Amino acid sequence: MPGVLYRKEREVLEFLAQFQRQYGYSPTLSEIAQGTGHRSNSTVHTLIRSLVEKGYVQKVDGNTRVLKIVDEKVQFSLLGSKPAIELPLMGFIAAGAPLEPYTDPNATFYVSASLLSGKSTAYVLQVKGKSMIEEGILDGDFVVIEKVNEAINGDIVVAMVDDNLATLKKFYKEDGRVVLKPANSEMAPIYPTKLTIQGKVVGLVRRFD
Repeated sequence: MPGVLYRKEREVLEFLAQFQRQYGYSPTLSEIAQGTGHRSNSTVHTLIRSLVEKGYVQKVDGNTRVLKIVDEKVQFSLLGSKPAIELPLMGFIAAGAPLEPYTDPNATFYVSASLLSGKSTAYVLQVKGKSMIEEGILDGDFVVIEKVNEAINGDIVVAMVDDNLATLKKFYKEDGRVVLKPANSEMAPIYPTKLTIQGKVVGLVRRFD
């Protein structure tokens, strides 16, 4: 039976479980420190050593970076009742440019099932540019998209404008006319003549390399 977990130990264990589920490998000490708000790698090392001693984690021989959560039931409870789902990473989206396919056509991305409604298929795009920075969507972020062809005011959508240009913007109807608004005060809204909604944003994932 694993020993009692203290708060800081549990935070490290939760981060480790989520990181491994998303990326398929263990985080570095620096990544754990950054993800759990610790300034010192040595503090994280001490917490991991405690988790090993208490029987929650074991180090894999021959690879100092691999940490295995011993009990799968513990890992499942840490990740919550809804596990991660593997979605296709379809490509890059940049304001006013064609959708650019991802380098690896078989690339996938793990996201929490809690992000998805389950009512439609979903996929992931990587953002290029700064048109949505005031909504907290930064250059290089990954957005989780559910395929829909309709939107309501305020939805962040992937829209195809004038047949071949894709954009990530906030959808509004004003005076009977559709307007796509950036979340960047330095950029102008778009008033499309032709518009096809390809999906709406339901989640955001940010990697810290």
